[in-house]
Amino acid sequence: MKYLVIAACLGLAGCSSLLPRGNHAVEGPWKSFEEAQQTFDRITPYQTRVADLREMGFDPSSVPNVTLLNYSDVVIRFIPSPAISSDALDAGVRDCIQSQAACRGFEIDQRHIKRTRTGGFWSDFLNFRRQVDVVGWHFKGTLLLKNDVVVYKLIGGQPQIREMEYSSNPLGPLQGIGESTARSMF
Repeated sequence: MKYLVIAACLGLAGCSSLLPRGNHAVEGPWKSFEEAQQTFDRITPYQTRVADLREMGFDPSSVPNVTLLNYSDVVIRFIPSPAISSDALDAGVRDCIQSQAACRGFEIDQRHIKRTRTGGFWSDFLNFRRQVDVVGWHFKGTLLLKNDVVVYKLIGGQPQIREMEYSSNPLGPLQGIGESTARSMF
């Protein structure tokens, strides 16, 4: 039995399919950064109404991960310091803030990030070397409304995320043993 387990483990030595994988997706109506940007490009300040947003597939009451901003949230976000003059603001932001109770906003935060560990199974499993490839996108959009009419829009985020995380531990599973022993002694 012991030899069977050893043989099975040796057979799996090159199987990168055994390495963990993960996705981090924030639910929303768009499948890509470009799709979200295309929706926002159709929004025209002082013309697009909340009903139009719903027709575009963006209904703040049913789309997840939308932060509703009230008048005071808008003021805090756009005038973080009394040193900032309202004259320095975009006309739509200024118009929204001046309307006070009729001013509100939506902040959209949607992302899709995929993490894939690559490399050899044993070097990863035994903590000698670990490489994680991270790809995806992150969309952020802000809309300000005055009496249910969009008066300002702002798009941001990262259209493409490509990162590589790499760690190397020459002692493998023994790398942290000295540190954990020292902590347990004190």
